[in-house]
Amino acid sequence: MNITDVRIRKVSDEGKMKAIVSITFDDEFVVHDIKIIEGQHGLFIAMPSRKIGEGDFRDIAHPLTSETRSRIRDAIFLEYEKVLAQKEEEIE
Repeated sequence: MNITDVRIRKVSDEGKMKAIVSITFDDEFVVHDIKIIEGQHGLFIAMPSRKIGEGDFRDIAHPLTSETRSRIRDAIFLEYEKVLAQKEEEIE
């Protein structure tokens, strides 16, 4: 399974949620609404989830291994850094 596309759809400078991402695998399967969130120990990704009960959330889609999660996270952060660099260039 290869990551064939990463799209940063929304970027925010305010609040803890920094971006919303879509990622495509093998040009055949896409997962929308992955969030980049600023946490106490830096940025992390949150997989798409839905609310179940009061304040509890359950992932709708998620990687089964830490290796896969790392590959997804690394691809997302690489693209996110590119988008931030482009925004910086536009400002200057």
